[in-house]
Amino acid sequence: MKSRKNPSVDVEKKRSLFLQIGIVITLALVFFAFEHKTYEQVAGSLGDVNVVLDDEVIPMTQRQNTPPPPPPSAPPEVINIVEDNVQIDEVPLESSETDESETVEIIEATSEVDEVFNFVNVENKPIFPGCEREKSEDDKFLCFQSQVQKFIMKEFVYPEMAQTMGIQGKVWVSFIIEKDGSVSDVRVERGVDKLLDDEAVRVVKRLPRFTPARSGGRSVRMTYSLPVNIKLS
Repeated sequence: MKSRKNPSVDVEKKRSLFLQIGIVITLALVFFAFEHKTYEQVAGSLGDVNVVLDDEVIPMTQRQNTPPPPPPSAPPEVINIVEDNVQIDEVPLESSETDESETVEIIEATSEVDEVFNFVNVENKPIFPGCEREKSEDDKFLCFQSQVQKFIMKEFVYPEMAQTMGIQGKVWVSFIIEKDGSVSDVRVERGVDKLLDDEAVRVVKRLPRFTPARSGGRSVRMTYSLPVNIKLS
């Protein structure tokens, strides 16, 4: 069988040459590695810099205190010259000395205390007009109480708003019977509603003039309170 290889390109013949070339290249690299020198990197210096700090001197200043302005000059005093030709009437002075023989009358100031009595502390209780015919004081006072209640029931007008709202109850009203028998200082001691309270006060103020209460034989003021019972019919 005929060989296809070209004798001119046969690699086996040049093996020793290639081996020698490889050894030479390897030795050259090893030699270069041993002979190569390295240097330590050091930061470059730009030289020494001298910094000089100037201390600034601040001059000391002192505030000058200016004296206050002088006070304004006083206005010139004007002297009015009055002519000494005015005639003055002399007033005779009375002597305040008293003679031992004279009698001095001492007047005592008496002040009447306007005291308000309670109906249990008076001798004669107030009398309603028409109750004078009763015999005893107790009967007159019972007549007084009965007639007062009848008068209030007759004169009392039930407020329409209170009826609509169904308001009812007992209103306690107090008042003073003066020395002349009139009624004053009417006030609500215990109320139910403003509508009923105001109407109860209005009716009590319309009470007739009584015969006033008496104590020690003189007319006195007397306080009295009564309930006004208001109910829806």
